[in-house]
Amino acid sequence: MEVTFEIGYRTEWGQRLVWCGCGRRIPMEYVSDGVWRCCVSLGAGVVEYGYEAEAEGRTIRSEWRLHRQTVAPEGAERLTVCDRWLDRPADSPFYASAFTRAIFVRPSRKRGAWTVCGGVELQVEAPAVRPDETLAVAGSSAELGGWERFAELDDRDFPRWRIRLEGAEPFEYKFVRLDRRTRRPVAWEEGPNRRCDRVPTTGERIVVAGLQSDIASETAWRGAGTALPLFSLRTESDFGTGEFPDLRKLIDWATATGQRVIQLLPVNDTIRTGTRRDSYPYNAVSSFALHPLYLSLTAAGLQPDGRYRRQQQRLNALPEVDYEAVMRLKLRWAERLFRQTGQRIRATDDYAAFCAQNRSWLEPYAAFSVLRDRFGTADHRQWGDYAHYDEQRLCTFRHNNREAIDFYYFLQYHLHLQLSGVSRYARRRGVVLKGDIPIGVSPWSADVWQHPHLFHLGAQAGAPPDAFAAMGQNWGFPTYDWQAMERDDYGWWRARLRQMAEYFDAYRIDHILGFFRIWEIPADAVHGLLGYFRPALPYSREELEAEGFRLPDVRYTRPQATDAVLRELFGRAAAEVKGRFVVDGGLRTEVSTQAAVRRLFDKVPDRRQRRIRDGLLRLLDDVLFIEDADRPGHYHPAIAGQATVAYRLLEPEQRQAFDRLHEEFFYRRHNACWREEALRKLPALLDATAMLACGEDLGMIPACVPEVMERLHILTLEIERMPKAFGATFGDPQRYPYLSVGTTSTHDMAPLRCWWHENSALTQRYFSEVLQRRGAAPQECSPALCRKIVGRTLAGRSMLAILPLQDWLATDVRLRRDDPDAERINVPADPKHYWRYRMHLTMEELLASGEFNRSLKRMLRAAGRIR
Repeated sequence: MEVTFEIGYRTEWGQRLVWCGCGRRIPMEYVSDGVWRCCVSLGAGVVEYGYEAEAEGRTIRSEWRLHRQTVAPEGAERLTVCDRWLDRPADSPFYASAFTRAIFVRPSRKRGAWTVCGGVELQVEAPAVRPDETLAVAGSSAELGGWERFAELDDRDFPRWRIRLEGAEPFEYKFVRLDRRTRRPVAWEEGPNRRCDRVPTTGERIVVAGLQSDIASETAWRGAGTALPLFSLRTESDFGTGEFPDLRKLIDWATATGQRVIQLLPVNDTIRTGTRRDSYPYNAVSSFALHPLYLSLTAAGLQPDGRYRRQQQRLNALPEVDYEAVMRLKLRWAERLFRQTGQRIRATDDYAAFCAQNRSWLEPYAAFSVLRDRFGTADHRQWGDYAHYDEQRLCTFRHNNREAIDFYYFLQYHLHLQLSGVSRYARRRGVVLKGDIPIGVSPWSADVWQHPHLFHLGAQAGAPPDAFAAMGQNWGFPTYDWQAMERDDYGWWRARLRQMAEYFDAYRIDHILGFFRIWEIPADAVHGLLGYFRPALPYSREELEAEGFRLPDVRYTRPQATDAVLRELFGRAAAEVKGRFVVDGGLRTEVSTQAAVRRLFDKVPDRRQRRIRDGLLRLLDDVLFIEDADRPGHYHPAIAGQATVAYRLLEPEQRQAFDRLHEEFFYRRHNACWREEALRKLPALLDATAMLACGEDLGMIPACVPEVMERLHILTLEIERMPKAFGATFGDPQRYPYLSVGTTSTHDMAPLRCWWHENSALTQRYFSEVLQRRGAAPQECSPALCRKIVGRTLAGRSMLAILPLQDWLATDVRLRRDDPDAERINVPADPKHYWRYRMHLTMEELLASGEFNRSLKRMLRAAGRIR
């Protein structure tokens, strides 16, 4: 069928439009008045296509997303599609699957098939029409009743609505939202009437596509949710930790209380050592594989016996997760289940389809897991002939180790079935599952093993010092080689996000600042203080000399082990340190890096020696400038330089000069560079899926970050006690941007009650200045105070208010935990922290807490988060 595509687009001299679809690029012809046209021969079916602007043979602009049309030759002889250029609209978050598949999903109803025939078809994008509303059109034509009635649009392709008209005459029209039950108008479009001047000829079908609804809502939609690590979930049927099927009860509770979002921490496999160190959920050995920790053995077919029930009872009686015991026992039972049912499962079509669909990551991951088990380490450098990923060698390995490989296929298949089943259940209940995509991956992971060219393996990712960690954070992850990733259009990232979208409809972008710049730490450093941003614009020697710093000069770039410095750092041990580790005013080779110090003092039990170790690590942090590893002769100011002894030893004029350099470097110099970096990466990743993107934008935020997030409509993260306004002590929820997630605390922070008693001076300021209370702040944050604080976040402007379960429970004297300090999930300053927090009551008990649940629902309704 010959299809004519038309689109209005104003080009400049030397530019043209190209139609792109079905593997073809067809130059368009300029007609007049900004209209471009082309004719394309297409077969019957659904066609996806887009438009691009070209200049000198290269694409200079493309659309936000593809167009989609149905070509049906039996309905008409000719098809003309009148398109609009698709830029990212202001309401783009409502196009996310969080809304189209869960929150605003349309009520199911019986209706006939959509017939395609001649006439005029109007297609309008209206994602923010709520389920209890419908969209209609009123117009001037006789067919539309001369403005006297409403013609409802079809919503089966929501958020695209459409209506077919005979279109025998030009007409004016407007869209209007109706109450679905009463069919009465809720709101009309604003502005002048629309006009359709196209009249179809005999045998022609005209589609007026890409229309955008312009109906203002009296109140912007706002919802609420709960954040809880899956391992923290507790039910009567689990096995020492939360499991995927347990999420159904959490979803039921969310539905009962009027919540719309369940937010989880990452759920990918982290098994490296088989110890508690694997409890860190942001250190995945695969960005695709799900964690066997969350497998429900009984849901996978295991018939529990007495031994299983005794183990289950013992693990569930613990106040926290015993990660090592749970994983050890669960894998043993899983191996038994595999022996009993593996052959039958592997013979099914569903299993074969799963393996085929996920082969690109599943095969390397399974081989990685078997090799890790065989060699007793996830450090693939120690795997001999398998240290480097080689597909041909691994093909033989898989053939020779089929049973071991298939065990990991079997685990991932059941994990997929359980989480995808929960995902479907959540969508049916109108609840969004929100996942978490870590900024990094373990250096000893299947991803790095398979794709080493995508990573800088000689450096470590982390975070600069902040309120969470005064020494900065060293995550130990390799940093990304973004140039290599860009060469294949971020294929690894796109695949990672698409895998996540199998289960989630929203996601938290962990450390979104890493897409602007990452804090890169040398491989021989332990603390985060010796890092610097990548990409960056380090100062040249000439720039620094103009400010009075002649480099290279060891006074500025190396720690100075003078007697005064040694006494300050080591006290009575200064003489011992000088004799053992200092030569010619500098440190000996065996302690010249933090990694060397850590090796030298490995497993030292003596307290005095540990103090010497820690002092040497601090001494190595005591520098003013760090030379760039890739650009010799260029230097980064040390981010904590003003806290060093070296800084105090400067003359007053030099301190002032360093302050100027430091402020310019960290707050102004890189804005344009980092903005360009983010705008090159983030759109490609955001458009890989339909998930709702929420960024974790806490910490040291460059000015370009809020600008880019607003431009791309990524939800920000807002917390009262971490204000983003310069000089503010507390944030104001009434000033939060609408496109944001408001919360009272995160997994990296002390929950509400714990925070209340951490810093009495700060608590007093909050009590007096924010809550406007007189007198001394109480030592304990009572349920009434917690409700007041929670209520402020709920009443704020944020689209989503997602609170930790601990802070919801803090509002009820019967349900709150006795010890608030036991509710802490993570301590970022401790890289060896054991992630094991678990609910102190079961989901069954929470579901049965009718008075609390009704109270919570009343709070949400009073805040306008339930309609």
